[in-house]
Amino acid sequence: MLFSKITGIGHYVPENIITNEYLETIMDTSDAWITERTGIKERRYFTYGKDTNASMAAEASKIAIERAGITPKDIDFIVYATITPDYYFPGPGFVMQRELGMQGVGVLDIRDQCSGFIYAMSTADQFIKSGMYKNVLVVGAEVQSTFLNHSNEGRGVAVIFGDGAGAVVMQATKDEQHRVLSTHLHADGTYAEDLYVKDPGSSRPKRFYDDLVEDNKTGDVFMNGNMVFKHAIVRFPEVIREALDKNGLTPEDIDLLVPHQANLRISEYVRQQMGMPEEKVMNNIQKYGNTTAASIPIALCEAWETGRIKEGDLVCLAAFGSGFTWGSALIRW
Repeated sequence: MLFSKITGIGHYVPENIITNEYLETIMDTSDAWITERTGIKERRYFTYGKDTNASMAAEASKIAIERAGITPKDIDFIVYATITPDYYFPGPGFVMQRELGMQGVGVLDIRDQCSGFIYAMSTADQFIKSGMYKNVLVVGAEVQSTFLNHSNEGRGVAVIFGDGAGAVVMQATKDEQHRVLSTHLHADGTYAEDLYVKDPGSSRPKRFYDDLVEDNKTGDVFMNGNMVFKHAIVRFPEVIREALDKNGLTPEDIDLLVPHQANLRISEYVRQQMGMPEEKVMNNIQKYGNTTAASIPIALCEAWETGRIKEGDLVCLAAFGSGFTWGSALIRW
């Protein structure tokens, strides 16, 4: 029987550091206010002319592929999660594929917002277990800074998000011990408008697009923060326990929980609900903000690079985001 395992991991973040102190100069906010409500101290913004969604993903992927001990030519399939493509279509996975010289390899776009990377991982896991592919590149990448409203009106959302990319190589294995144990995916479209960007959407009069760029606020990110928080603190523990129950394990068995970096208050609440010590939860939102689909692979990569993940560790990934979507993955490293 075939399983999948992560054999290589990499990440890339832009060099442009945006501190809370800088945001104080362009909107009515403060480091204390941002830190108290989100835990974020700084985030990265892409550099125009250097970084793109696809180029950041390519840099992260090169590292992951090298660490897996293979070459781009060995990749059989690409699953690419993002909500901020370089083009309306095609998705950035195709541009990244071209940049890495992998023409002919299939590309699948995943659009599940903050849960996108877990959805992408789960998709890759199924392809590998079915025997269809042996080496799948899984990517999460975002350039969100250009979508943010950096005014007093948009400050509640603008301070949260950042740019970056992460990638893993998932390979087929017969090792029943070190592998992806299970993945769990959920969604509830009832709350689709509680965290969304309305435009550009297709179901609009043609004349609407002619005027879209002229002060149209429907292109801004809208977030009902109270509703998002209320659901996140329920769904995070719920989907983590689902993964543990599926495998006959308990929260005490987890060596490291890597949650989507949405808000430090949410992560702390979830940690307390799960009865886990601080050292068993990976948080790097302080440095990067919320990078949506890139959040988990960036955090996972940093955890591995700093020795917080070792062979044999039980690692749990969990996410909640717009849609609403939520999911988890349990991995025996």
